[in-house]
This record gives sequence, C-alpha cells and structure tokens, in this order.
Amino acid sequence: MRIGIVAKPGLADARDTLDRLRGWLADRGLEAAWSPEAAALLTASGAPVVERDDLPAISDLIVVLGGDGTLLAMADRIARGPRDVPILGVNFGSLGFLTEITRPEIFTALAEVVEGRAQHDERMVLSAAVRRDGTLTDTTVVLNDVVFTRTALSRIIDLSVWVGDQFVTTVRADGLIVASPTGSTAYNLAAGGPIVHPAMEAFLLTPIAPHTLSHRPIVVPAARDVRVAITPANGGAEVYVTFDGQTGQPLGPGDEVVVGRAARSVKLVRATTRTYFEVLRQKLKWGER
Repeated sequence: MRIGIVAKPGLADARDTLDRLRGWLADRGLEAAWSPEAAALLTASGAPVVERDDLPAISDLIVVLGGDGTLLAMADRIARGPRDVPILGVNFGSLGFLTEITRPEIFTALAEVVEGRAQHDERMVLSAAVRRDGTLTDTTVVLNDVVFTRTALSRIIDLSVWVGDQFVTTVRADGLIVASPTGSTAYNLAAGGPIVHPAMEAFLLTPIAPHTLSHRPIVVPAARDVRVAITPANGGAEVYVTFDGQTGQPLGPGDEVVVGRAARSVKLVRATTRTYFEVLRQKLKWGER
C-alpha cells in the first residue's frame, strides 16, 4: 500500500504524531507520500513529497491530520480524481465532525485499514455547474455544501429555485445553502437546517435569515438537480457563491448554478468505537438537556 499523508499547514501539534507515523509505516514496509505541508513538519528531512492535487492518483489511502476544512479540501480533490481513495481523518481541530478519528486512535485505525478490517462510510458528493448566458463557465465538486450569500454592501438577495423542471420558490434572504447529508451538520445546522443521516440520498435547501417567515428548510430527493438562478431583482448587487468554503466566485443577474449528485462518492474511514449517533451526542451535545 501507498499511504498519502496530508496535514494542515503549520500544524505544529501534529509534529510528534507525524514522526511516529513515519516510523510506523516504515516498520511495516508501507510506502508513504507526504504533502508539502506534512513533510515540512517532520523532524528529519528526506521524505518523498507529492503535491496534494497528485496524491489521489497514487495513493491507496490518504491520512488527513487537521480539522474538517483540511479534510474537505482533500475530499474534493479525490472526488475529481481518477481513483476511489478512502480518507482517514484525524482530528486536530476544535470540533472535527468529519475528522472523527482521535489522536490516540490513529494507529489502531491504520492497522484496521492495512489488515482489511476497517469500516467505511460512503458519502454522497455534490457537483456544481455555473452557467452564464447559457454557457457553462465553471464546474466543481463538494462534499458539504454550495452556499449563496450576499456581498458586504448588498442588501437581501433574490434567488429563484427549481428542483428538476419544477419551480419551487423565490427565496428572499441573506442567502441559501444547498447541502448534502454530510453537510447537514455544518453551516446548514447553524442556519437552522435539519440533521440528515449521511446514508440518505438527498439535497437540503436552507435559507439563511429569510425575510419571509414561511420560508423553511426543505429536503428533496437527490435524483433531481437543484437549479438556483440569480433574479434581475438583485439589480447590480453581487451574489457570492462558495463551494465547501474552499473556493468561490461572484454571480450576477441571470447567472445560474446547477447542483446535482456527482458521479463519484467519497469513502471516510469510520471509527469502529463509535456510531454516527454517538458522534452526534459527543460532538454536538445532541439530545442533551
């Protein structure tokens, strides 16, 4: 096996773990490929360095040390890549809902993967296509969400929403979140959206601070694309769309973003000591009084 190692840039707390990981892999004759950020944290030099964009093509497993943002950036690369590479996320962040493997569990979890005993969660990935004047201008994939927000100087924004060929509504709000079930516990949850089990195949549409009290989040089947259009009512005010909080671009009146289910899913190595509902209770204090 070849193991790709990714770390959050400048994550000094991970230095000891990375050094131990290097020795653990070498003792078992496993080849490692280190992202530049991970290699920079190693005590000794000489580790083989591979750019993050190239890791999915050469790795059988990618270990991510950091928070959920670091994992999201790697998951999006895998979803665009040629191979179905599982991710083992080790939490070095504050919450770490996706990077659910704790630091003491890393070597046990790695051993389970190497020995073929690990369990994986298949997570649905979203594809997003931006169209301007009917022409495709950009495509990307995201694990969590596509978020439409107003710019700093704009007022409320108007977004027309379709599911398949059926018009849903025009949302007047500070923004709109189109989330996957995995993303239901991210920005969607903070905006008042529902928690949806990651095994579900669905899209979540959650307005951000809607200016109509009847606008409520809705869950729709993933079998149909969601189309969000910037209406002329916005005038010259820009709407900004972000993809997993990693990249984004301004949108103008008439622009559309079509969100669908991506062809590839992402595999996350599951912590065998906890169920999904235990993670909800531990990370989000879900159900506590």
